[in-house]
Amino acid sequence: MDYLPDSNARYKDVDYWNERYRTEESFEWFGDFTKFEHLLKQHVGTEENILMLGCGSSALSYDMCQAGYSSITNVDYSSVCVESMAERHKDCAQLSWLCMDARRLAFPDGVFDVVLEKGTLDAMLVEETDPWKISENAARLLHQVLLEVSRVLKPGGRFISVTFAQPHFRKRLYARAEYDWSIKHYHYGSNFHYFLYVMTKGEKLSTEDAALERRLVEEAEAPPIYVRFQEADSEDFLNNIGL
Repeated sequence: MDYLPDSNARYKDVDYWNERYRTEESFEWFGDFTKFEHLLKQHVGTEENILMLGCGSSALSYDMCQAGYSSITNVDYSSVCVESMAERHKDCAQLSWLCMDARRLAFPDGVFDVVLEKGTLDAMLVEETDPWKISENAARLLHQVLLEVSRVLKPGGRFISVTFAQPHFRKRLYARAEYDWSIKHYHYGSNFHYFLYVMTKGEKLSTEDAALERRLVEEAEAPPIYVRFQEADSEDFLNNIGL
């Protein structure tokens, strides 16, 4: 890939994205709209007010517009991206484009029916080496974003997250009563599965997901376990063992 960075850390650098978007026409993470359109239609109405979180250079918003979706607000923290996409799709009145940080969304509470992200959260986790236990910094970042997503959703609104992360990894991040949503997940793709999560605002976590949250809280609050190793003995103790 021409735009492959020299390290994964650069995926979190706005300067990297600004540089990339100056020349990149379009790029699709996890397949284009046609790959999961059948799932999206089940959970997103064409007349609903949609926020595209971290739109990037993806054609997803335009493809949805062509499929009849009538109101999509696109945000990205790259000003180059937003300016380029606004110019490219200036004839699509259904699409609007704003430069914005996902941690601090400049919208009132409860204004969107749907918040949709495809690969945005994955880009925020690129430096993580253990999917079972992400770093404190990454956890803090994701928590800020997810609180904002929940805040701008209407009651009954849905957060749609498209990712390659399997449920046993991603649900650990989404299953929090504080976000005030339930979680369902689906998959698409043939040779390699991608996942589409649907979080519905105002619905309680399932019994299973609530239990997952409790377990994670208990693990976080548990004192660390120290392992004591046998120190080297000055004597040749193996020779003194009677066999």
